[in-house]
Amino acid sequence: MFQRFFTELRAGGVPVTLKEYLVLLEGLEKQIIPPRMEDFYFLSRATLVKDERVLDKFDRIFARVFKGVETPAGIEAEIPQDWLRALTDKHLSDEEKAQIEALGGWDKLMETLAERLKEQKGRHEGGNKWIGTGGTSPFGNSGYNPEGVRIGGESTHRRAVKVWEKREYRNLDDDVELGTRNIKIALRRLRKFARQGAPDEFDLDGTIKETARQGYLDIQMRPERRNTIKVLLFLDIGGSMDAHVKLCEELFSAAKTEFKRLEHFYFHNCLYESVWKDNRRRHTEKTDTYQVLHTFPRDHKIVIVGDATMSPYEITYPGGSVEHWNEEPGAVWLHRLVEKYEHLVWLNPVPRAHWGHTQSVELVRDIIGPERMFPLTLQGLDDAMRELSR
Repeated sequence: MFQRFFTELRAGGVPVTLKEYLVLLEGLEKQIIPPRMEDFYFLSRATLVKDERVLDKFDRIFARVFKGVETPAGIEAEIPQDWLRALTDKHLSDEEKAQIEALGGWDKLMETLAERLKEQKGRHEGGNKWIGTGGTSPFGNSGYNPEGVRIGGESTHRRAVKVWEKREYRNLDDDVELGTRNIKIALRRLRKFARQGAPDEFDLDGTIKETARQGYLDIQMRPERRNTIKVLLFLDIGGSMDAHVKLCEELFSAAKTEFKRLEHFYFHNCLYESVWKDNRRRHTEKTDTYQVLHTFPRDHKIVIVGDATMSPYEITYPGGSVEHWNEEPGAVWLHRLVEKYEHLVWLNPVPRAHWGHTQSVELVRDIIGPERMFPLTLQGLDDAMRELSR
């Protein structure tokens, strides 16, 4: 079974090495954990998972491989009795709830579960005794009992004492949208460190080397190691982007933390002759886009964030902007940006599957290059950082 677990993890996209697998087996051989399934779960997760983005995959594979293996006879738990007495169901009447009597506490509950597992020979639905679904038995799922052990399934009444197969890291899957913490992890791919500036950090290795060479204590200092990547961030704001404000705020917050050399500007729908840094004053305090292109050299990494959803005329025709008369089409300004900066990506908060249904998205992709637009998911952001690192 352990070998199957190892092979299924690798087949399922969890990068497990043979060395890590042997470490897990060594830990089991030395009995560093009690013989309980939950302890084995945490031990195997700690030894086999190196990247938190695959935790959800790990949980699914673990549940599939070891489903039904847990032995209830030795189950231990410290659960307050008042938790077992909580009544939260809103669908049954008081008379119906009164008819469903609890078995008499945690010990009795686990003892009865062990007996049912020995007696039951197959799958069961409904009823009030066997382990199954949709009934009033204390064991199973999708039913009701005030003191229950949910086995599989998803919680309906939130009443189970013990929940197995609970996937705690579902939001860390590659295909979900991001939170600030996860964005920071993805952005760290785009880092290049160098020691620049005043020597204000103690250099231990240099001090040891020079002290040995000089024959006396010779304190050495060095500049602090900093991320030297320079990022120019353009953020689409307003209109259809209102639905993505929270996600963009999280991206902006993470980017400010990860990149010390970050400059940002806002635009609406498409890039035109001017951008701005303060949305409250965007009509009075604008920055000429030509000035931006001339101020920031070619070594900057360009990140554009927007759904690229607009009228095609905003991209292809003068005067197509919905807010002002633009003398040149948006496509002209996008071409200028692409021609100057070699490293450029566009992050789109709309799922990739929807891009082909919007003409303006396809127009933008044709201009910047189809391979430069990425969905604003964990995997998409990771791929975008790889592109910028080339």
